[in-house]
Amino acid sequence: MANIQVELGQKLQLTIKRLGINGEGIGYYKKLIVFVPRVLPGEQVIAEVTKASPRFAEAKMTKIIKKSQDRIQPPCKFYDRCGGCQLQHLVYDKQLDFKKDLLKQALEKFKPQGYRQFELRNTLGMDEPWHYRNKAQFQLRYNAQTKRVEAGLYEMESHRLVAIDDCLVQEKDTQMVINRVVQLLNKYQIPIYDERKNSGILRTLMVRVGVATGEIQLVFITNSPKLPQKNALIREINQRIPEVVSIMQNVQSKKTSLIMGDDTIHLWGKEAIEERLNELTFDLSARAFFQLNPQQTSILYQEGIKALALKKDETVVDAYCGVGTIGLSVAKQAKEVRGMDIIPQAIENAKENAKRIGAANTHYETGTAEELLPKWFKEGFKPDSIIVDPPRTGLDDKLLQAIIQQPPKKMVYISCNVSTLARDLVKLATVFRVDYLQSVDMFPQTARCEVVVKLTRL
Repeated sequence: MANIQVELGQKLQLTIKRLGINGEGIGYYKKLIVFVPRVLPGEQVIAEVTKASPRFAEAKMTKIIKKSQDRIQPPCKFYDRCGGCQLQHLVYDKQLDFKKDLLKQALEKFKPQGYRQFELRNTLGMDEPWHYRNKAQFQLRYNAQTKRVEAGLYEMESHRLVAIDDCLVQEKDTQMVINRVVQLLNKYQIPIYDERKNSGILRTLMVRVGVATGEIQLVFITNSPKLPQKNALIREINQRIPEVVSIMQNVQSKKTSLIMGDDTIHLWGKEAIEERLNELTFDLSARAFFQLNPQQTSILYQEGIKALALKKDETVVDAYCGVGTIGLSVAKQAKEVRGMDIIPQAIENAKENAKRIGAANTHYETGTAEELLPKWFKEGFKPDSIIVDPPRTGLDDKLLQAIIQQPPKKMVYISCNVSTLARDLVKLATVFRVDYLQSVDMFPQTARCEVVVKLTRL
């Protein structure tokens, strides 16, 4: 077995070479790779080892010897503890450069056919890269020392909660609702779930705002269908937060990292809120997926539509369709749009959204893309184009095989994970030409990025 070259607590002097996939700095100690959060390329730092193995080490920066000119003071008072953001210490235009480089690193790792000739376009950023997230999912805990309920996010790679009352990447209304609801939870002494004891009821608060409409939905995520003082809570929320037009309860009784469960209960008001995007109006139910940054989503979808270059007589499949945002954005230009999603309520939203704009040329089904696309192929439906916007895990292998066996004339891949994108391009590049990759910064201050890829059948 290889020897471990460093020990826990050991202080290392490192020169940071580049940033890794999670925004952490990468340095080397006697050829051992060392990952250090909150540092920048070109910096010389002293770092204390927090994890040691034969192949790599992790460390925390304790002192900067030589500082990067791209380093800035993070404005968030929780940044040193909260795991939500990774790049607040990096000036914004360099964050955009990093996200393009991240894509380059992923392509160099997986090496899809012809990757050195791919056109990588500069990342499209925001003029004001703050207060952009339209949805907050804040975990709850009861602080035994203060005897108060607190809401917040976890520290990096831990289940230690950082109580947060002012998140700088959240839409201000979402934070306002969280803060006021926490006051009510304390007033009514609502039992908070404790995962170690597996006791208590209320686990998480979810708040989503329709930025264009101002409508707000509040979701209580609980460990059981019970919600003590439910009527009193609803009454006070009506009085103190009139912007909230929908109150729901979601039951997540499983021990899992998934925040929401399968069962959602309508408590008060509307069952879905409305949001507008690119002149279309969408219903958003509690579990329906919608991009977290509406301003950049408009740009992302415009880039997707531009890459699709749809003609009037062409058909398109919108895989992982959610509430139908992308497909409905191109419905007027298409002969037919078909979409699928695994969440039944999202499909119901998609159907309602299609009805609202009079898009009679749409067809939505509940199910996985890997099941439904081959089924449609067998039924004789052969789309001219396909647009995919999969989860971070990338395309399911069955779906990839179905696309490769019967490739449409063109394809657009919208990705939120450059690693799984590069992996999937290894197979896709055998039947498609990769025309270009356009990064869009959907998540400023974090290491995450969206990419639009234009693909044309060979």
